[in-house]
Amino acid sequence: MAAIKPSRLAYTILKGFEKSYRHFCNITRDSQYRFEQADWVGVQYASKERINSYDNMISELSLHLYYQLDKPEISTMLWQNTKAHYSKLLRHHPQAEQAETFFNSTFSRLFRHRGLNQQHLFIQSTAQAATPYQRQDLCYIVDIESIISTTLQNLLNNYKFNIPWQDFNRDITLVREQLKPLFKHCHYDTIELIKNVFYRNKAAYLIGRLRGKRQRPFVLALLNNEHGEIYIDTLLTDWDDMSILFGFARAYFMVDEKCPAQLVSYLSELMPHKPIYELWSSLGIQKHSKTEFYRHYLKHLANSKDQFVLAEGIKGMVMIVFTLPSLGIVFKVIKDQFAPPKNITKAQVKAKYQLVKDHDRVGRLADTQQFSHFSFPRHRFSPQLIDEIVELAPSEITITDQHVIIKHLYTERKMIPLNMFLRSSNEQQIYNAMEQYGSAIKQLAAANIFPGDMLFKNFGMTRHGRVIFYDYDEIWYIEQCNFRELPVATTFAQQMASEPWYSVGEFDIFPQEFARFLLGRPIIKTYLLELHPELFDVEYWRDAQRNIGQGLYADVFPYRQQQRLTLKR
Repeated sequence: MAAIKPSRLAYTILKGFEKSYRHFCNITRDSQYRFEQADWVGVQYASKERINSYDNMISELSLHLYYQLDKPEISTMLWQNTKAHYSKLLRHHPQAEQAETFFNSTFSRLFRHRGLNQQHLFIQSTAQAATPYQRQDLCYIVDIESIISTTLQNLLNNYKFNIPWQDFNRDITLVREQLKPLFKHCHYDTIELIKNVFYRNKAAYLIGRLRGKRQRPFVLALLNNEHGEIYIDTLLTDWDDMSILFGFARAYFMVDEKCPAQLVSYLSELMPHKPIYELWSSLGIQKHSKTEFYRHYLKHLANSKDQFVLAEGIKGMVMIVFTLPSLGIVFKVIKDQFAPPKNITKAQVKAKYQLVKDHDRVGRLADTQQFSHFSFPRHRFSPQLIDEIVELAPSEITITDQHVIIKHLYTERKMIPLNMFLRSSNEQQIYNAMEQYGSAIKQLAAANIFPGDMLFKNFGMTRHGRVIFYDYDEIWYIEQCNFRELPVATTFAQQMASEPWYSVGEFDIFPQEFARFLLGRPIIKTYLLELHPELFDVEYWRDAQRNIGQGLYADVFPYRQQQRLTLKR
């Protein structure tokens, strides 16, 4: 190993982090321009570039260090000292928490996930707690005056856009009318909004709260009418609406914030039920989200006693899915072999999961985190679970006296499988679930996603009653699919054939066949055909395909249609 001082090594890694974060911020900072120009294609490209920029920088830096260290081996003394110097460099650093994660990523890439312990890594943070944010620095704050319109004008005049409002006074009036019932009992005396705008897809969000004797969310969604003018599309003041806005099935926000830890602290006050790691992830800071998840996982293990077990529901053909019942997360491991009719490789499954990570999830695709060499305490694994993984994914598991180590897995929020939910639901719940199920498929189609396997077992129900898709191995872009009418049998032999008598290509989809798999239960058939009959019509899918081919992506917003102020104009 080449001689290199720990101080120099620490400095090099920190400079790598700062270069990476500058690139992240440059992409984020341009989000205002993309919003003002209605450059929705640019929004998708920027999102994908930002997601992949971190790994690209880690690869670049690791390669540089590999040669600088002359094929490095783990030297505990070198890395302990490097970590100590790095900690000193991070004092008062505005992104100290993220920089620690970057150090961890660099070490892990260099040594292929060997030597992962607190001696070498920031498994527990040593960064000084972020300076408590000052509300007046983070937020615009205005007192609520007797004339509400004046209050709103004073607040919104702080935000500077380079295109005009479509009708500022009209929007102020609409928001004022919506606020009147809330202000009637004088529970609130100030409105505060985060100074930085949250951009995502086609919208710009102003996020904050009403404060006083009580507090509640205050969120304004701004849209571009695509004629170079801005308008307010909705006001959200309900806690559930804010939680859905920051949901785990949404694309990541773009927010230009120098000290993200302070922003996360503020958001955590607004949504204390949301895990910190999900808030980091919502800002697109995924790698540090993984760090925070792992710390959450370790803390939970230390304060629980239940065992990891196979997850409820029908076993998948591609994944082994297990959970710790008290944690609210599922772990997904790709099997070594897939039984027919699955015709896919491990590499292709991983590519599908990356496709979802890069894509706009429109609130209908569960976000996942990917981990390598994830360690579990062996005594917490049920024997049945160990047997299952050893039998179906032997290349992915290493068992020691103390640990079970999984070479590669995904984590995902736990949901109730939709097929199980439907079995135990009353008529109204089934009706609502079918409305959500059909809406999920339509919104995915509008975003150029075809789920492939539309069986209910591949969807989950969230605590907010939203249906989310989570089985990605058969997912395709709508543009790739060939939607066909089901050929009509003209002979007795064709009518009696147990297999298709007509040719079927890899990307051929027959929407009429969906009925055979989905409509077996009379109540489901009634509701699904009432609410979403077009799902079984080939022309509906071809229209969706044509729209995407022309660059026409339907609007999918994280709030209900009836909440839009547009309807009140």
